[in-house]
This record gives sequence, structure tokens and C-alpha cells, in this order.
Amino acid sequence: MTRRITQLLLGLALFGLSITMMLRGVVGIPPWDVFTQGFVNVTGLPFGMLTIIISVVLLLAWIPLRQKPGIGTVGNALLVGAFIQLFLGMTTVPEELWQRILLFAAGLVLNGFATGLYIGARFGPGPRDGLMTGLHRVTGKPIWLVRTSIEIVVVAIGWMLGGNVGIGTLAFALLIGPLVHFFMPLLHVPPARSE
Repeated sequence: MTRRITQLLLGLALFGLSITMMLRGVVGIPPWDVFTQGFVNVTGLPFGMLTIIISVVLLLAWIPLRQKPGIGTVGNALLVGAFIQLFLGMTTVPEELWQRILLFAAGLVLNGFATGLYIGARFGPGPRDGLMTGLHRVTGKPIWLVRTSIEIVVVAIGWMLGGNVGIGTLAFALLIGPLVHFFMPLLHVPPARSE
């Protein structure tokens, strides 16, 4: 249990750091962060705070889908945004394009690793993943179609509100699946015999 809790908290902290790195890369950001950044432009609220607000709204959307949150779900909703805000306060945007590209790439790989950490701790999916799996279960549509549809909608809304869509957005969409697929088996905490 100690390992699982430590792994969950480390995963959520690194997830927040990875998002910060991609934001500071300014070469395009992941779809849900484009959405969040669009609402930052409209409301003027801090990115981390809006990440938390959006996560809580998504958890409310779980109710009609009959999804059950775990400790990790709630931790993700409340802590990732706080970590993002903390790390944004400690970092700046690099001046050179090559530095920003490297920062984004490192953030992308770290995001895959952090996702494997927090999901591997087996305390429940994050609000966005739970929305995806809930819609998949309710609609019967393939998981890839549900995820792709959600991400197209959030990118479109975020982009219309001024979110940063770029080559990094495409890179994230193409590479995050394989990265998580690589890291998850390595970081999965097997159930204890008593579970």
C-alpha cells in the first residue's frame, strides 16, 4: 500500500511537471490543455486552477455514466492542477526554438511515464480517462473512436478560444498512446494476494 500511494503521488506530481514542460515548449500542447488554455484566455483564471475546475466538472459528468471514482481519480482532479501551477511559477519559456522543442519532447516522454506511474498504482483513472471509458461503455462505440472524438471536440473549442495548437499537439496525439503502452506494464503494481 505504501508503494502504491507513493507511486500515485509521484505520478501526479510528474504529470503536472510534464504538462508544464509542454506548455513552456510553446510548440503546441496536448488536446485537453488546448481546451484549458482557451478558457484561460477567456476567463483570465490561472491554468492550474482551471485544470482543477475542468476536472471537477468532468467528474460530475461521470454521474450519469455511472462511473465510480477511486482515490487516484480524486487525487488527479485536485493535485495535477496544483502541481502545474507550482511548476509554472518556477519555470520560464526558453528563448531558442530547439530548446523549446527538446523541452516539449522531454515533457511528452515524462507524461507517458507519469501516466504509467499513477495508473499503475491502481487507484482509478483520471477524470478525462474515466469520461472516455464511461462513454465507451454507454455508447458501445470503440474506445479509439470515443477518445478521438472527445479530443477533436476539445481541441476545436480550445483553438477557437485561442489555445496553442501546433506540431506538439499532433506529436502528443500520435505518440502518447505508444508511450503509455510501453510504461504501463513496467510500472503496474501487481495486486497483493489478499486483494
